[in-house]
Amino acid sequence: MSETGYFMYFAFGSNLLKERLQLKNPSAVFHCVGRLKGYALKFGLWGDYVDCRWHGGVATIEESPDEDVWGVVWKMGEDNLTSLDKQEEVDKGVYSPLEVKVETETGPIFCRTYKMNKFRPHLPSPQYKEVYFTSITVRNSLDISCQ
Repeated sequence: MSETGYFMYFAFGSNLLKERLQLKNPSAVFHCVGRLKGYALKFGLWGDYVDCRWHGGVATIEESPDEDVWGVVWKMGEDNLTSLDKQEEVDKGVYSPLEVKVETETGPIFCRTYKMNKFRPHLPSPQYKEVYFTSITVRNSLDISCQ
């Protein structure tokens, strides 16, 4: 992705939680809080897929001109790009990677993020909500609302 040996990743769901992200991506280091303009945070399932490891809906983003998504920008080693794609099930077509411009206190940063394909709205499970809200509590400077 770059000649520097790292890439920036914008997380908005369960990967807000450092401990979860670093399980399979140990190079991830918190960089800053950021805002993705023109997108809305949604929870759902992939198409007709119901056998989700979270037992309910998971986070994704959808274009929405008047909304913003708050999240965390992680700096990650390029050696974790494959593991991050695998975690997001890019190979199965569940999510697609996107390059987005994230607004931060120090200016915009171009980041990799993921958007669910074949999105179908569905409430998140209690387990997913616990991880999600724990991560927000840990990063209490985030201004995230659940829809």
